[in-house]
Amino acid sequence: MHIRDLTSVNIGAAISLWRRSGLTRPWNPPEIDLQRALDGLTSTVLGAFNNDRLIGTVMVGYDGHRGWVYYLAVDESQRGTGLGRQLMSAAENWLRKHGAVKIQLMIRSTNEAVLGFYEHLGYEDADVQVRSKRLT
Repeated sequence: MHIRDLTSVNIGAAISLWRRSGLTRPWNPPEIDLQRALDGLTSTVLGAFNNDRLIGTVMVGYDGHRGWVYYLAVDESQRGTGLGRQLMSAAENWLRKHGAVKIQLMIRSTNEAVLGFYEHLGYEDADVQVRSKRLT
């Protein structure tokens, strides 16, 4: 298994993994999110590969103040192997390299299993609310 930046060649496999993992929403086209991250100077999508098969992803970005993580996905056959932890470690290292001193992520409050995963990795509730407004 190795972790590296995805390229446009991997878009189909990544979106398929995200859909199987329940990360996509009808109002938010994942193709656009992924391509924006790949095209950005301060963002990327890291992929975990077993030979040539994509088995995990994590999108990372640095806004100049904080690092952000999105689309952490692990293929169902690889869950419980430590791959999620390895991808988060790779994301943290990428963000350190780009100057981030703090990392943030958003979790749906109903996703208990994922809340436990991040707590196990040392992530704490920051006692903030995330608000959003659609610009399109």
